[in-house]
Amino acid sequence: MKILAIDVGTGTQDIMLYDSEEPIENAIKMVLPSPTRIIANKIGKHHHDIFLSGETMGGGPVNKAIKRHLEKGYRVVMTESAARTVRDDLNRVRSLGIEIVPDGEKHPEIAEIRLVDVDLDVFRSALHLFDVPLEFDRLGVAVQDHGNSDGMGDRNFRFQKIREKLSSPLPPEEFAFHAEAPEYFTRIQGVLRTLKGYQPTIMDSKFAALCGCTCDHQVADMENFVALDIGNGHTLAASFKEGKICGVFEHHTRMLTPSKIEKFIDRLVSGEIAHDEVHEDGGHGAWVAEPIEKFDQVVVTGPQRKIISKTRFNFYNAAPVGDVMMTGPAGLIKAIMSKEVKRI
Repeated sequence: MKILAIDVGTGTQDIMLYDSEEPIENAIKMVLPSPTRIIANKIGKHHHDIFLSGETMGGGPVNKAIKRHLEKGYRVVMTESAARTVRDDLNRVRSLGIEIVPDGEKHPEIAEIRLVDVDLDVFRSALHLFDVPLEFDRLGVAVQDHGNSDGMGDRNFRFQKIREKLSSPLPPEEFAFHAEAPEYFTRIQGVLRTLKGYQPTIMDSKFAALCGCTCDHQVADMENFVALDIGNGHTLAASFKEGKICGVFEHHTRMLTPSKIEKFIDRLVSGEIAHDEVHEDGGHGAWVAEPIEKFDQVVVTGPQRKIISKTRFNFYNAAPVGDVMMTGPAGLIKAIMSKEVKRI
């Protein structure tokens, strides 16, 4: 089986083309600038009005670039799907000065930039230079999606859905969606529309990273541990017992200090952590299905993982396939392989 796994982050998009007949160390791997950074750069190069079409995708740099473009006095027109990149509430998008038009409408009089989280044609062109065809049997994509619900903040809504899913301990691969996902995940829906016909497996990027941690050989032998994906924007921590996630908390990385990490991990493990204490601190929230009481080690991954060295914890840097940047793709591959085994 050949699997193409793509983890779309804020800074990079991490790609692995895996062939089950070869050692995974021989898989083709690429770490490239993220789509949101690429498109933000394109916006910055335009010195006139712009029309943004395409799909709902990751915001971050794109949203900052749009704001700068508006501040320069230029007109920004977006289709409805593209505009949800800025905010799911389109009235709030309009309040920023952005014009919104129906999907499919054209504006040939101004420059068009198409928004998309996954562009297979780009990967195909890159691999063609090395005489490698982009052939795969299964496709997996990871993106972060808070979800959208009218009348509820996205942080609270995200953890409402996590609580519903994690009513009892679950293996991380169970957080994957196969070929379809709830409508309230608007960014994931954009990926599904882009990849229509491929029946992709989709995971939230944070849970894909946690799943990838368990692919590390040393982590696979651990019974009780805490895993953290410390990303450029967000940090998700999970307590594990016998291979299953028992509880999680999520925060903004820039707001975390070593002492906060220690406090939240201690309370996560004991089961005492509360959603409100994390949410009111500026984070997303927390939920514990079952305390694990004790743990052997902290497992860490993500580009900002060095902060863990300033805590009192004994930690291990998870790097499946020997590369920390492949943690997300490894998690996607594990989720896809798990689904295939169940199907057999």
